Amino acid sequence: MTITPELIAFWLIAAVAAWVQTQAGFALGLILMGAVGALGLMPVPQAAAVTSVLVVMHGVTVLLRGWRAADLRVLAALLIGALPGIVVGYVLLSWLAGSTVAGLQLLLGLVIAGSALQLAWRPGTIEQPTSPPVMTVTGFSGGILGGLFATSGPPVIWQLYRQPMALHTVRTTLLAFFFVTQVFRLGVVIASGGLTLPLLVTATGAAPAVLLGTWIARRFPPPVSPATIRKVALVLLFASGASMVITGLTRLL
Repeated sequence: MTITPELIAFWLIAAVAAWVQTQAGFALGLILMGAVGALGLMPVPQAAAVTSVLVVMHGVTVLLRGWRAADLRVLAALLIGALPGIVVGYVLLSWLAGSTVAGLQLLLGLVIAGSALQLAWRPGTIEQPTSPPVMTVTGFSGGILGGLFATSGPPVIWQLYRQPMALHTVRTTLLAFFFVTQVFRLGVVIASGGLTLPLLVTATGAAPAVLLGTWIARRFPPPVSPATIRKVALVLLFASGASMVITGLTRLL
């Protein structure tokens, strides 16, 4: 397989996404999918599969040191809804990719822009924990997004940060959720015959790029605050989502 400029650009974006995530705790998957959708570097299904690989890799490195801090009851309630949701989302992705590329781009743009707005809003903490059935519904909605674009975070992040639990528990539970759901999504991709040579080559190059971006962020921190980096990233993410919405609507109309 030929190493194209588009492939190199994707690897560089993966490094930048890892750098941003390390500095500001931002979602690596959203940045990758937003850049791919806005720049058209590769098909959305392939980019989503590679994103799943990178999320799994990141989850392994973090959870090995502190998975016990996760709230297993909350995690189980989320996963009960998320796993079937991933199957639904993946089937929808396959259908959209084969029937309407413009519709897929429009949907991705709406998800990216909406996620940027949601992440910019910090919800207040509630007094009583959310019931397991509501958590399961939240997991299902996140699973659909995960099946579509390997970005199951937005609804789950919003729900967990409202819970009366320690911040470290919230973050560890989220990491465990992302890890399990993306392992499951990779299984769905493999079962459907989606594990192709281009996907493997892309993932092989993106993995060290993510490690490099993480190392640079830790070794050479920038002279600006993580909050500033977060704000800039959110603005760029919203802009990329909005551009995809406009492009998708133009093509459909």
